[in-house]
Amino acid sequence: MRPDVLNPLFAPATGLDGIGAKTAALLNRLLPVPEGIEPRILDLLLLPPSGLIDRRNRPTIGQAVPGTLATVEVTVDRHKPAPAHGRAPYRVLCHDETGSLTLVFFHARADYLERALPVGEKRYVSGQVEAWGDMLQMVHPDRIVDAAGLAKLPPIEPIYPLTAGLKRATIVRAIDGALDALPDLPEWQSRDVMAKMRWPAFGEALQRLHRPQVPQDAALEGLAWRRLAYDELLAGQLALLLVRARTVKVSGVARAGTGELQAAITTALPFALTGAQRRSAAEIGADLSSGERMVRLLQGDVGSGKTVVALLAMAQVAESGGQSALMAPTEILARQHFKTLSEYASAAGLKVALLTGKDRQSERRKVREGLANGEIDIAVGTHALFQQDVAFRSLGLVVVDEQHRFGVHQRLALTAKGDRPDMLVMTATPIPRTLLLTLYGDMDVSKLDEKPPGRKPIASRALPDERIDDVVTAVGRAMQAGNRVYWVCPLVEESEAVDAAAAEERFAALSAIFPGRVSMVHGRQDLTAKQAALAAFQDGRTPLLVATTVVEVGVDVPEATVMVIEHAERFGLAQLHQLRGRVGRSDRASSCLLVYKPPLGETARARLEIMRETEDGFRIAEEDLKLRGGGDVLGTRQSGFPGFRLAQPAVHLDMLDMARDEARYIMETDADLKGERGAALRTLLYLFDRDHAVRLISAG
Repeated sequence: MRPDVLNPLFAPATGLDGIGAKTAALLNRLLPVPEGIEPRILDLLLLPPSGLIDRRNRPTIGQAVPGTLATVEVTVDRHKPAPAHGRAPYRVLCHDETGSLTLVFFHARADYLERALPVGEKRYVSGQVEAWGDMLQMVHPDRIVDAAGLAKLPPIEPIYPLTAGLKRATIVRAIDGALDALPDLPEWQSRDVMAKMRWPAFGEALQRLHRPQVPQDAALEGLAWRRLAYDELLAGQLALLLVRARTVKVSGVARAGTGELQAAITTALPFALTGAQRRSAAEIGADLSSGERMVRLLQGDVGSGKTVVALLAMAQVAESGGQSALMAPTEILARQHFKTLSEYASAAGLKVALLTGKDRQSERRKVREGLANGEIDIAVGTHALFQQDVAFRSLGLVVVDEQHRFGVHQRLALTAKGDRPDMLVMTATPIPRTLLLTLYGDMDVSKLDEKPPGRKPIASRALPDERIDDVVTAVGRAMQAGNRVYWVCPLVEESEAVDAAAAEERFAALSAIFPGRVSMVHGRQDLTAKQAALAAFQDGRTPLLVATTVVEVGVDVPEATVMVIEHAERFGLAQLHQLRGRVGRSDRASSCLLVYKPPLGETARARLEIMRETEDGFRIAEEDLKLRGGGDVLGTRQSGFPGFRLAQPAVHLDMLDMARDEARYIMETDADLKGERGAALRTLLYLFDRDHAVRLISAG
């Protein structure tokens, strides 16, 4: 049960002044709210500022420096309304004893400005001072107040990230209301840590972050933000250890196997396993044979052969009389796995079935019966696998692909369908060691760091967009030679609709040049249209595929040798690397053309440079962490650690070891969180949505 003291924070944000249903929907797009939950007061409190406005600079007009933010006392002289027909702005002329200042307003409402700036009166205006010829001006001041308003004006104002339709004033007012609702919470950090770090209490840290008196109050490296980031890191580490203690370090079922089915599959493979594949398969095999439950992460770069390693594990489970389930985040990826597994599993007589949300009722029923009576050895599917009506006769192994796309709840729901099943998590996203400990601290790790034999390096080139005609010519040559080409359209914004429009425009342009030879996939198509486009590409009827990032994972076409990424400067490094990995999957020479719009910013230039230098996903992941604080390490567009709101790797990673040590100490001294501090730590876990760990303690 959630502690009662937290109820005010878990109340819907719609209870706050100025937050109606429409604003709540906009907040849902802005805040990382858990799925299926409307924004809560807590979500507003955990939204850190993205910048600050410092209003403490209060010069006279004569002292004001162009290009700086200033709050100036002025006397209003006269209004010069905009002419009825013309583009000139509305101007208000002001002065003090040291000089003159013109306030400039575009598309202004005269009645509002006459009330806000009455002639002959003193007012305080705050905004950017600019030079206009030999005059000083302020365009659209942020604030226009009288003496009473100035007394209430915060010296430092936080700026928050926004989404289309959401005003800064709305967010500021909502966070203000959320702070007023903040209850007194018990202290979960030890006295020693609090004294050594000189940290404020949790509530005071939030007050400083959102109502700063000096810039340091809301600085990433300031005491308040570091305290909150450490709270979040500790919640994460403690949750990982609790999950590990309750679901991993429990007795499992030894699934030793005979090796017969594995040998049949290995013999039938059209290629030899790499050393890394053999090593990883042996590590997983040893885990399965032991009496301890396996929870292992299989990390492998794009095209390194993770699926085959997973199949060998599934074969071992089948040899010991168990079934396996492979869960993929998208239907495209599930179908790709089903195709690959079916091809190789048939050599060992293993039966593989597909289960997705889009199957016909009759097909679903047949698969459900096969799983329940044990006829089916391996089920491949999307989240449809863990729905209530799906039962396994003896589920022994759960394989989760691209784990970061699933929540812990979904992972636990699938494992609940078997008797202490082992778990293998696969990711094609190379993860830096530091983040590995943060995100997967409850798992052992196997690494596929070799490419299959015969694969040639991919030549990567960066080209400015004015050379798009050369790119089109190169694409034509590749198709003439019998190769396939991906053309990935730019990320426009966090909107499938806009991404789809960009893809449709490019599709139309390329179809005019290569009539009948181009197909297209994007996130807004229905599954039938997507599958038809992919099938036409795979069998070569349309050798050019225009796509959004839906092709990032799970499309395997060995004949594809050219990857064009348009506006490559808009993508994160990990995503560029994932996309490039769609080519170079055979012995043919392949290339990746990174088309960018100049001029390039420093970070974008560094990204494209690294892409040209190396194909090593593990090095790319480390560089990505350095360049942008790990936001794209898991292919998602966000800043900070994936899954973390306040902790920022570039600034707060130094506290990770400290949080891990503290979590271990807590587990040694009060693993059930029963003592006085334990109760406070339960509060911490709820605050950072790590309550699945609390539920595991309660379930024993």
